[in-house]
Amino acid sequence: MRIVTNQEMYQVDDYVMNTIGMSEESLMENAGQAAANALSERIKKHENIGLLIGTGNNGGDGFVIARALKSKGYEVDVWVVPAREKIKGAAKKAMIIYENAGFTWQSAGDNFSVKKYTVLIDCLLGIGVKGSIKSPYDDIIKKINDSNAYIYSIDVPSGVMEQKQELTVRADATITLQQPKVTAFTYPSKESYGELIVVDIGIPPLAIEKSSSLKEVWSTQHIKQSFPIRNASSNKGTHGKGIVIGGSLQTPGAPMLTSKAALTSGAGLLTLALPSDIHAIAAAHMLEVMYKPCLSKDGFFAGEIPLEEEKYDAIAVGPGLGRTKETKKVVEQVLQQPVSVVIDADALFHLPDLMKEVKEREHATILTPHPGEMARLVDTSISEVEENRFLISRQYAVENGVYLVLKGPNTIVTTPDGKQYVNTTGNAGLAKGGTGDTLTGIILAFIMQHDSLQEAISNAVYVHGKAADVLLDQGHTMIDILASDVISALPSVFGQLNEK
Repeated sequence: MRIVTNQEMYQVDDYVMNTIGMSEESLMENAGQAAANALSERIKKHENIGLLIGTGNNGGDGFVIARALKSKGYEVDVWVVPAREKIKGAAKKAMIIYENAGFTWQSAGDNFSVKKYTVLIDCLLGIGVKGSIKSPYDDIIKKINDSNAYIYSIDVPSGVMEQKQELTVRADATITLQQPKVTAFTYPSKESYGELIVVDIGIPPLAIEKSSSLKEVWSTQHIKQSFPIRNASSNKGTHGKGIVIGGSLQTPGAPMLTSKAALTSGAGLLTLALPSDIHAIAAAHMLEVMYKPCLSKDGFFAGEIPLEEEKYDAIAVGPGLGRTKETKKVVEQVLQQPVSVVIDADALFHLPDLMKEVKEREHATILTPHPGEMARLVDTSISEVEENRFLISRQYAVENGVYLVLKGPNTIVTTPDGKQYVNTTGNAGLAKGGTGDTLTGIILAFIMQHDSLQEAISNAVYVHGKAADVLLDQGHTMIDILASDVISALPSVFGQLNEK
């Protein structure tokens, strides 16, 4: 399922009309009929329905929806906010057809009320809205939100914007036309959508491919098609020889979480390189990993570590590493290794000073920042990152030739060529220290077992989130989930994947 920005959706429409040859009126008719069909599957005919129409194509869709629902036998009160003369273009044509079909509408003036309705359909403002919501739309939106009705928004909830937004319709469900918009996957806009329902309005796939960069939801179907199957004749060497580099006296547990997650996720052989000061602590807790104790200084790595003794298939560096000048040398050394490297946590802190080394690498570099770490990488604010997750991720990945995993709700995986894959598993229980370390371990294990790096990373993000969802099913709450719980839930996730 491809995701588009508002601008890309305009480009799709333009391609459909000017290159393929479909008219704007036929697109609007298709959109309204598809939305009406989706609504009729969910709304009972005894409901009291109010449908609110604004200017622009969203309002035009509303006229088609109202005509279709009334033709199906629904009682629908249609309220129009703008003056008749302000309705232009295809929306005006839809209004005239609605009227010619024998249906009427009312002006949403001062006497407008939503109190009697059990269902409200929001066709007020579409993707073209910019700036503050002006009167009378602001008052109407407040009335909608204060009602007890079940609220459906068409395409996007009115007031939702890609940048800053203030007042929006808080929908219970949003019927999105053809392609979901990026605002359905970013906060705070996602909170206004409710359930996301995507309906096909007949736009040919070619128009979407030609008019938008690839942004796609990574679904269960994707993971079913790409998840590796273990050969009965395989051995521990078949599934990768990896190394985790991290840890300090202050944070000895972080690299252990990474290591345990990697082993639980199928890594064949795993070494944990850590300061000698915490070797005994780690060894007392983890029996399955091999250890590489390194020279220690004040509880941190003392400098470069012996990596040339063994040949590794992939490296993960950063969990619990620390932010000293000596640990920066460790990260610099790792970047020089001719294997795939996962960079997380404190290793990301050192990265702004090592971008020359990153860009010169010939093997894959995978960064896993949370929004705060991403903000530091691009020298901006966290709020700016959150408002522009797709754009900032893509720009950084392409400019620096890296795979970027921007963590958070609906984690985005971006490839060096700018393709983006959005994860929909997981919940707020993952908003806790240590869960990022577990994700790093799963990514490390998967990149040693998959043929495609993008599939490995996207599958790791999916499995990580799914483990948190499984924990809720098992009786946990979003309050009590621990990083170690996520690791303990991985076998259940893998069991479900094997069944499929």
